[in-house]
Amino acid sequence: MKGLVVKNTGSQYRIKTEDNRFVDAKLKGNFRLKDIQSTNPVSVGDIVGIEENRDGNAFIHEIDDRKNYIVRRSSNLSKQSHIIAANIDRAFLIATVNYPVTSTVFIDRFLATAEAYSIPVSLFFNKTDRYNESDSEYLNAMIHLYETIGYPCYRLSAVKDEDLTFIHRLLKDKITLFSGHSGVGKSTLINRLIPKANQKTQEISEYHNKGMHTTTFSEMLELPEGGYIIDTPGIKGFGVFDMEEVEISHYFPEIFKFSHDCRFNNCSHRKEPGCAVLKALEEHHISESRYKSYLSMLDDKNENKYREAQ
Repeated sequence: MKGLVVKNTGSQYRIKTEDNRFVDAKLKGNFRLKDIQSTNPVSVGDIVGIEENRDGNAFIHEIDDRKNYIVRRSSNLSKQSHIIAANIDRAFLIATVNYPVTSTVFIDRFLATAEAYSIPVSLFFNKTDRYNESDSEYLNAMIHLYETIGYPCYRLSAVKDEDLTFIHRLLKDKITLFSGHSGVGKSTLINRLIPKANQKTQEISEYHNKGMHTTTFSEMLELPEGGYIIDTPGIKGFGVFDMEEVEISHYFPEIFKFSHDCRFNNCSHRKEPGCAVLKALEEHHISESRYKSYLSMLDDKNENKYREAQ
């Protein structure tokens, strides 16, 4: 029997079966012996084969091929990955320029990883009701930067905006990953979109200006209009996994565009003579923040270690 993994609690998985039942299943004993370099070989969004025995216990024995997935380096096991979700139609990155701060390095690492696995991303800048004049000016600059590159951007106040129809339109009949730091308002937004979801919410720490984890496991939530939201625990850092150094520039669209004019095919865009990317950076066709993010991802590869990017 086939089923869709709708929740991962660490020790077991909740499966929505083909006949619309919900079954809790564990991995079959020999499953972990397969060569899967991941802390979670089965992910929310996976289509899996399950077997049910006479005792009522269910076991996952196979995973269907994934159309895509989004992955980050495991913070505890640097040689392993953590698959955030699989078989995604699009991703919404929920960000805040304050309360808490979402850095451009974090945003860019997420965007580059999504580019690598062909997942379209929209940016939602939440908590606009709390921003002062300086925050609002910075938000305008951020939106200009990312829209110029080609990423759709939206201003949002999950607690104030009365009309969220435009988000419902984007979500309809799609599987959409919601991601971002703890405290940016993912759960509040989900509760507005799916009133029966009852996702836990919590205020950020005013002292540290950082969010506290409320969502502890990834979960697929069915939308009234059709489709699913994949709610994920807040991510603190986004370590790069399974990218070759020469590939990283491909996942920054504006850097990749100028790289075609570099003198050397294997140009790393650091110090090489005839580098069109460095020239574009000097002429402000590429932003310094994006270039800094690109260099930080190269450093991950060169130093062969996990670096937390907040």
